[in-house]
Amino acid sequence: MNIEMKNLSENEYADILSTAINQIQASRNAIAAQINTAANSTYWNLGKLLHDRKIEGGYGSNIINRLSIDLKSSFPDMGLSPRNLWNMKLFYERYANSDKKLLQAVAVLQWGHNLLMINKKLSDEEAYYYATESVLKNWNRNLLLNAIKMDSFSLNKNAFRDNNFSKTLPALQASQANEILKDRYNLGFLGLTEPVAELELEKRLIEKIKIFMLELGKGFAYIGNQFRIEYNGKEYFVDLLFSNRKLNCLVAIDLKIGEFKSEYVGKMNMYLSLLDKIEKEENENQSIGIILCAEKDHLDVELALQDINKPIAVSDYELLVPKKELQTLVLNEMKQAQIADDVKE
Repeated sequence: MNIEMKNLSENEYADILSTAINQIQASRNAIAAQINTAANSTYWNLGKLLHDRKIEGGYGSNIINRLSIDLKSSFPDMGLSPRNLWNMKLFYERYANSDKKLLQAVAVLQWGHNLLMINKKLSDEEAYYYATESVLKNWNRNLLLNAIKMDSFSLNKNAFRDNNFSKTLPALQASQANEILKDRYNLGFLGLTEPVAELELEKRLIEKIKIFMLELGKGFAYIGNQFRIEYNGKEYFVDLLFSNRKLNCLVAIDLKIGEFKSEYVGKMNMYLSLLDKIEKEENENQSIGIILCAEKDHLDVELALQDINKPIAVSDYELLVPKKELQTLVLNEMKQAQIADDVKE
C-alpha cells in the first residue's frame, strides 16, 4: 500500500479524492431533491384543496385550526401547524398559473426556501433564477436571503461578459465556460465588514473553500493556493488553482482587492502559458484564467484583452457587508417573521 501511494502524485490523489467527494455529494443532493419534491407535492395538493374550498381568513381560521389538530393526530411529524397550512395555500396560489419550468425549479427546493421566496414577492423570472441558483450552489436559507437582498438577479442579468472566450476557445468550450463562469461573484459569505489585504482575502477564501467552490459554479475541484510553478530557474505563484471537470481544464484565479488594471492581463497570460506548458495533462483543454477584482470598467477590460491569445475572464465581486446594514437586515427579518406569526396563529 505504501509503495503504491509513493507512485501516486499528490495532484493525482487530490483528483481522486475530489471526484469521490463530488460523486457522494451528487448522490446526496439527488436524494434530497427527491425528498423535497415529494414533500412539496403534498403541500401543493393540500394548498390546492384549501384554495378550491375557498378557505379564507376570518371564519376560515377556525377551520384551519381544527384541520391542523386532526391532521397532526395522524401525521405528527409533517409540520401541519395552522401557520403552515396557510403557507401551503399561499404556495399553491403563488405558482398555480406559472409555467412548467418554474414549477419544476421550485419543486426541488426546501420548504423554507420556498416560503422565503414567496414572502419576497419575486417575479416569475426572479423566482426561477433564485430557485435554480439555490439548487446549483446548494444555498442554505441565509445564503438565499443574502442573494435576494443584494439583488443578485439584476446584477447577473445586466452584467457584461468581460472575457475573450469566443476568440480563444473552441465554440463549444467557450459556450460552456460562459455558462459556468460568472461575471460577478458574491463573497458576502466571508462576513467581512472592513477592507482587507489580498493575502488576508485569500486566507479567508481558503478557510471557506467549500462555500467558495459552490459560488464558483459547477464541477470545480480545489488544487491549491499560492500554487508554485518553476520554470527557467524562476518561481511563479498562482493565487488559487482549480480544475473543472466539465471544462476539463485548469482554472487559475488571481485575486485583486482594488480596481482592474490592464497589467493584470499580461501577468495572467504568462501564468496560463506556464500552466499549459508544465501542469496541463495531454487530455486536458487549455487553461483558463479569472482575474477577480473589486471593480472593473468594461471598456478597459475589452481593450486589455483584445490582443491576448489565452482565455481570460475579468470578474468583480460583492464583498463587504456594512455592520449597520447587516444589523438592520437581521432586525427587519425578525420583525417580519414575528408579524407573520401573529397573523397566522
